[in-house]
Parts: sequence; structure tokens; C-alpha cells
Amino acid sequence: MNGKRAASVTHVEYEILKHVTEKINLRELRSVMATDKVTEDRFDKGAANVVGLIQNMMSRRVHKLPKTHVRYEAKK
Repeated sequence: MNGKRAASVTHVEYEILKHVTEKINLRELRSVMATDKVTEDRFDKGAANVVGLIQNMMSRRVHKLPKTHVRYEAKK
């Protein structure tokens, strides 16, 4: 997390979303829910959809990150 303190609520939201995508392993859940080819495809599509949602949420926050943050981007 760049060793920085929580600069804003938006900054915290971004870091939580980043942590969720990088640290939560879905293998165990997939092994329970995906029991055949059809359910494997469903699980993989659902997981990809959720990752897309999280990435979208993160991208809508990068312009509000501290300017010193490695992911900061000025609003377009």
C-alpha cells in the first residue's frame, strides 16, 4: 500500500478493492460450486464479472488517490 496513511475515504476504498483482488483466493469456493463443465463455466464467468466490477470501481477512484500514489492518474 505504498506505506502511506489513509489520505481519504476514497483512498481506503481503492486499497480495500485492490487487496480483495490480490489476496482473496477463490479456489476453495470454486471447488465447491463448480462440479462439472457447465458449473465451471458459470463460476468462471461469474468470477470474471465480479473482477470486472471491482476493476471498474478502482478505475473510478484513481483520480482521487493522493498524487504521490503510484496508481494516481489525473481526471480525464
